[in-house]
Formats: sequence, structure tokens, C-alpha cells
Amino acid sequence: MPLGLVPPLIVLLLVGPLLAGLIMALLPAFGYLPALGGESFSLAPWRALFDQPGIWRSAMLSLASGLVTTAVSLGIVLLFLASVSGTWLDKLIQRLVSPLLALPHAAAAFGLAFLIAPSGLLARLASPGLTGWERPPDLLIVQDPWGLSLMAGLIIKEIPFLLLMSLAALPQIEPARRVAMARSLGYRPTVAWLKVVVPALYPLIRLPVLAVIAFASSVVDVAMILGPTLPPTLAVSILTWFGDPDLSRRFMASAGAILQLGVTLAALLAWWGLECLVRRLGRRWIERGGRRAGDAPLRLAGKSLILLATLSAFVGLGGLALTSVAGFWRFPSALPDSLTWLHWQRALPSLGGPVLSSTIIAVVATLIATLLAVAALEKEQRRGRTASRALWLLYLPLIVPQVAFLFGLAVVTESLGVTPTHGLVIFGHLLFVLPYVFLSLSEAYRRLDPRWSQVALSLGVTRGSTFRRVRLPMLLAPLLTAMAVGMAVSIGQYLPTQLLGAGRISTVTTEAVALASGGNRRVIGVWAMLQACLPLAGFVMAVGLPRLIWSHRRGMQGSP
Repeated sequence: MPLGLVPPLIVLLLVGPLLAGLIMALLPAFGYLPALGGESFSLAPWRALFDQPGIWRSAMLSLASGLVTTAVSLGIVLLFLASVSGTWLDKLIQRLVSPLLALPHAAAAFGLAFLIAPSGLLARLASPGLTGWERPPDLLIVQDPWGLSLMAGLIIKEIPFLLLMSLAALPQIEPARRVAMARSLGYRPTVAWLKVVVPALYPLIRLPVLAVIAFASSVVDVAMILGPTLPPTLAVSILTWFGDPDLSRRFMASAGAILQLGVTLAALLAWWGLECLVRRLGRRWIERGGRRAGDAPLRLAGKSLILLATLSAFVGLGGLALTSVAGFWRFPSALPDSLTWLHWQRALPSLGGPVLSSTIIAVVATLIATLLAVAALEKEQRRGRTASRALWLLYLPLIVPQVAFLFGLAVVTESLGVTPTHGLVIFGHLLFVLPYVFLSLSEAYRRLDPRWSQVALSLGVTRGSTFRRVRLPMLLAPLLTAMAVGMAVSIGQYLPTQLLGAGRISTVTTEAVALASGGNRRVIGVWAMLQACLPLAGFVMAVGLPRLIWSHRRGMQGSP
């Protein structure tokens, strides 16, 4: 295929299903779906939706989740970068970004639940010596009505994503030079970074920030694990109505999907208003001077908050591992009385199918996404200018709520008589894998010195041979890292698998989330650990293969 056709193909591949899904969610929302007897337009679905108990509380919970999660995550990332840029802690946290990014949202949510629950690790470590508890306290911590545990779980997962996006964008604005100039005027390091780097950095990461708002305001799997239940968040309610045996409730589910789209748009508009306010206040803060005031507290906050989030993720993951092999474990014992592989042995017969499905879907979706991303970036390099402006549309699946258009897309496939298969689920995953692969690979691809290709061309080598023999080998490490990110994204996808697979395609994620309502922590620990280990294997290969292949060429092994 000619490279010039790749950007339009990517846009068509992503925007076409998204628009079809939104249209087919909009029509049933107003009563029109002939397949289910809706022959005319009506407001009955909206009346039924607004008659649901707690519907406005669900909507406000979703709105607050999107805004609070994004604001806290972004604030922690910026404070961290400002306080430790260039230090050993900066390098340590950067090394931990990939493992945390590989951790699926559901696994991170399970880990946090096991950590902060009334009978969780924290309560066990503090009892009875510090708390006096001999039994788990009667406290609603997980699935609290305010959604605080839901927001905490999302913050732990979104910090690595925003940190990775920020680290990729920083080389474009030369932060060291900016900070050095501010330091020459007497500013302390942290204050200098916030005043001269953040205003230039934020426009470069605005799209990832908007993607976080959209995801956090409409997430399903994390909300089912950590979110409130009476009422649940809006996205969880929509999924419940969509799966109801009474097919007439799909009209109400469509109306709910459009309401979710409105909630997310409201969150994006509120964020825009917050941007304007911060821009005005920030300008006054910069103009006022203040070269030293607040430097120490800001530096302390940047270090402590990022460490707290990182430790929570890893300790929660350790809690999952321990729970999966725990024997009898009475509260308030800090450790189980014994360890056993019995839970893994019992789960082993049912692991094969979901693991195989998850692997096939992730590998195929990632390979297709990588081929399209590489083709688009190679076309950009050959033309010597930025890729087609229309490529910004590939971020739309990350900004539009999944439940809004995937619901309609499921209706489209049912109307066309397309049966739920692995191929359909792979297509659904591709809508989300492709943007992340492109995001992960684009910066490294664009920063590769073009003189290497020019030398090859000057020796009479064709463009195709130059691409295969020069560019691809030099980009092996970032290419494998982008593929690892794509596989992690695919393995963590719950809603596309559930809706497009019609519940017939079982993956590790769907099985793990299905167990969330059960009370068997050992079985949940087994499935959550398996879900966490699958994408982690991809990152291990992404780090290890370049070092093995280029063992005598250190410069081609990727970042140390």
C-alpha cells in the first residue's frame, strides 16, 4: 500500500466506527430502533432515564471523578518534575514508569482495594498495636459513596501515563536551559521550573490530559471494583441497562450513553474554564516575582506524593501476590499462617481460554497498530514535514467516552448481523491501541537523526532498504516499547471486549472484573496477578530483546 494512503486510512479506521457508534446510540436514545420495535421518535427513553433513582448523583460522581482525578494526577506529576528533575530520584521513578504503565487499571484497582479495605494490609499492619482492632472495623472505605477510593485508584494509574507523556514532550522545550536562565535571576530550582517550564510544557500534553478526563469520567472496570454502588457511576449503570434481559431497556441505555457524553463534555468545558483561571492566576504569580517563597514545601510535596502513589501501587501488587498464595489468614495477623498453591491449582483449568484469548487479541491488535503507526511516521519522515493534520483525529477514541460510542457500535454490528468473534473484539481494541502506540513511538521516530538515512541514500541504497536496514534496527528499542504499551492497553480493555464480544469472548480482564462482586479474595488475587503479569512480560521483552540482539552495540540498546 502506498504510504500516502496510510494517514487517511487511519482516520477512516478510527473516525468511521466512532461516528457510526455515536449515531446508533443517538437514534435509540430518542426511541428509534426498528429492530426492537421503535418505529418513531420519542422522548420516552429520556423520561425513563430521569426517573431512575440517583441518576443525577451518578452523573455528578462521574463528573467529579474526571476533574478531581486529572487535577490531582497532573499536579503530582508537575510537582515531581519540578522538584527532582535531573536527580537520582528522577531516574529511579522513570525506571518505575514502565512497570506501572503496564499494570492494567483493574489490577491496580484490586491492589488498592486489598490495601485500604477494613481488613486490608494497612489495617492488618496497624492492628491491634496502633488501632486496638481485633476485628475489621465497620467502615465503608472501598466503594465509598463519595467515590474517593475510585479517584485514588485512578490517580495511581494516571500518574505514570501523564509522567510518560511529559517526559516525551520535555526535550522539545529544553527545560535545562530555561531553568538555568531563571536560576541566574535568583529563582530557586523548583519555583524556577514551575514558572518557566510548565507554561511551555502544558500545551504539549493537553491532549493526553483531556484523554485522562474522558477516561476517568466514564471508566467502567475500575468503577465496578472501587466505585460506589448505590448509586453506581453513570457508565456502570449504562452497562447494567445494556445487559438487562429486558431489551426495551436498551432505549434507556442509549439515552444514558448520550448523557454520559454530555457529562464528559461538561468535564472538558469545566477543565477549559479551569485552564483559563490558572493561566490568569499563574501570570500574576510569575509577574509578582517570589524567587524563593514556597520552594521547600513544593519540593517536599513533589517527592512525597509521587513516592506515596508509587509505593501504593507496588505494595498493592505485592498484596495481590500474597493473597493469591495465602492459606488461613485471620485478622489482624499481618501475614498468613501458611502459604499454598491450592488457589492457583484450582484456577488453572479455567485459565487457559482467557489467557489465550487475551494474548491473541493483544498481539494481533498491537501488530496492526504498529504497522499503521510506523507507516504514517515513515511517510512523515520522507516528506520532511509533520504528518497529516488530520492525524490528530486518532486521539478521538481516547477523548470520546467509550460507553458512548461502543454501545452504538455494538448496535451497528448486531443490525448488520455480525456475530461476536475475536476479530470484532480485535477491531474494537485497535481503536484504543493505535493512539497509544502512535503516542509512544512518534517522539523517538521523529528525533532519530535523519543523517543516518541520508548517508545510506548517498551510497545508492533505495528508500525501502534504508528503512529496513537502517531506520528499523536503530529504532528497535522504542518500537518494542511502543508494542509493549499497546499490548498492555489491549489486555486492560474491558468495555470493548464486553460489548463487542457480547459477553461470549472471555479474557483475563473480563474474568477478573466479573469476580469483583464475589467475596473470594484468593481467587480474585489469582486472576488479578495473572492480569498484571501478562503485560509485564511484554515490557520485559521490550527491555531484554534489544540488549540481547545488540549486545555489542550499547548505543542501540535503548535507554539504560
